[in-house]
Amino acid sequence: MPYLDRISDPADLQQFSERELTLLAEEIREAILCCVSEVGGHLAASLGTVELTVALHSVLHSPHDKIVWDVGHQCYAHKLLTGRRDRFSTIRQHGGLSGFPNRNESEHDIIGTGHASTSISYGLGLVEAAKLAGETSDNVVCVLGDGALTGGVAFEAMNQAGHLRTPLVVILNDNEMSIRANVGALQLYLNRIRLDPGLTKLREDLERGVARIPAIGPQAYRLGKDVKESMKALLVPGMLFEELGFAYIGVVDGHDLHALRKSIRQAIDTRRPVVVHVKTVKGKGYEPAEEHPDTYHGTGPFHRGNGAKKAAVAGTTYTQAFGQAMVRLAEADERIVAVTAAMTEGTGLEDFERRFPERFYDVGIAEEHAAVFAAGLAIGGMRPVVAVYSTFLQRAYDMLVQDIGLQQLPVVFAVDRAGLVGDDGPTHHGAFDISYLRVIPNLVLMAPSSQEELQRMLCTALTIDGPVALRYPRGLAAPFATPAELVPLEVGRGVVLQEGGDVALVGIGTGVGIAREAALLMAAQGEAPTVVDARFAKPLDGELLSQLAATHRRLVTIEENALAGGFGSAVLEHLGGGVEVVRFGLPDAFVPHGDRARLLRDIGLTPQAVAAAALLRPAGLARVK
Repeated sequence: MPYLDRISDPADLQQFSERELTLLAEEIREAILCCVSEVGGHLAASLGTVELTVALHSVLHSPHDKIVWDVGHQCYAHKLLTGRRDRFSTIRQHGGLSGFPNRNESEHDIIGTGHASTSISYGLGLVEAAKLAGETSDNVVCVLGDGALTGGVAFEAMNQAGHLRTPLVVILNDNEMSIRANVGALQLYLNRIRLDPGLTKLREDLERGVARIPAIGPQAYRLGKDVKESMKALLVPGMLFEELGFAYIGVVDGHDLHALRKSIRQAIDTRRPVVVHVKTVKGKGYEPAEEHPDTYHGTGPFHRGNGAKKAAVAGTTYTQAFGQAMVRLAEADERIVAVTAAMTEGTGLEDFERRFPERFYDVGIAEEHAAVFAAGLAIGGMRPVVAVYSTFLQRAYDMLVQDIGLQQLPVVFAVDRAGLVGDDGPTHHGAFDISYLRVIPNLVLMAPSSQEELQRMLCTALTIDGPVALRYPRGLAAPFATPAELVPLEVGRGVVLQEGGDVALVGIGTGVGIAREAALLMAAQGEAPTVVDARFAKPLDGELLSQLAATHRRLVTIEENALAGGFGSAVLEHLGGGVEVVRFGLPDAFVPHGDRARLLRDIGLTPQAVAAAALLRPAGLARVK
């Protein structure tokens, strides 16, 4: 009987020897490969942490002992060991398991995650809450990668934990990767530790040797102490963490179960803040993923034999169209600089990096820094473009307001993954960006309805002497030919795509496509609505909206953003009554994961629903007269 079939709860691991746990790890790796090759998912990170997950659950007693996963890309083995094996094939599918830890899914998912660098803060709060409640027996272990460690929140938490001397274990899963190879001085520091294991022994030898130096008066004693600390800082691993108040254990082979279990026990017994530095291989056990861990970070279904993707999408995506325009515009303007927060491939900047490496900056998982860094570039005369996912831009909101909006700096935010992203679910849906961006004074906000319009909007953004955001969706690949010339748009002007009467369908971004399809459905019933591409959520084309209100009895707004505070709200605010307005958008709820088209149907953001509302308003839709 397979070992995995004998596990219904992590407590079942206590019955296995280390040899059996090693065999169990291989079964888990096979189960992950079998599932992800069929349905897609975050493969490489989860393959790299199989032994670490087995070691944690075989030493700890979850959920009494708490494991906090940072980001959550690496949680697949954890799901298999915590009573979800029978549903594992549903991962990231509509109605199935989440691709990330989810508090509503299991008591073993202590924290719901999806964004990086937060685990130590969570863990510190958990330990201190237990202390305040008089409960001190539970252990808390935070698992974060070296990529997540580039986020400032992680160091803010370590600073406090070290100060409080809170008994917290931090597992640093060091695979030299976030989605692709990490960058920055911290990575160089970890490289030095990682590549010379002899440094760990050197720590003990140095301390014993320096301690035997004869003390010849107070000055010599102080000198000896200074020499000891200086030599340790120069040569000994872990000093960065020790200076923050953490004991350091490492470097541990992340695929050696005996070494992992011994180190985890040692860290727990220390009863103070401890960092366990674990070296793993991202994609471990599957050659294509080991050789190309960035490609298999998040993947669609693929053929196990050669790793080839099963469903290659034809055409150009919005992300690719953005990347093409960046290169083209940068060829003509050497002031254009690209900034990304560890998402080069995800935001389409690979070609830009190859063509203009001196004007390309990957700042790591540090969106706040990316925004302020771009502000500095702008003050220095550059035209920075920060390419970032909508959901991750939320992390830099204060910087958007204080450091860019208030100072009216010409920083462009290329906001990818706006709207629903599908399988990654609510932590990654770009549901709120129109709402949180349009309230910022001095900021221009636009959304393209096509890839050509996206390129023209980027061209437009780089001519504006102030902050700009353009939001666009994930994927939606389609045949696309780059226009011969990129002509800027007139700022704050929409365009009428189809003249009609009685009802006007006013879309923005992907809402324009829905409006077009709704118009076709209405035409089949003898109705001819006006169809408008608003283009700008800020500034609104107030003149066009007023004309529509004066000549139509009903306006229907369509957006792939939360209705609260979104484009439709802006239209209502501008018109102030006098015409019926029906709004379509995302609900006041966190939309679950699943196929994007299915999700849009479930929330009623479809051409059929828009056409029905335009012809005869159903009960329950927003309306102003």
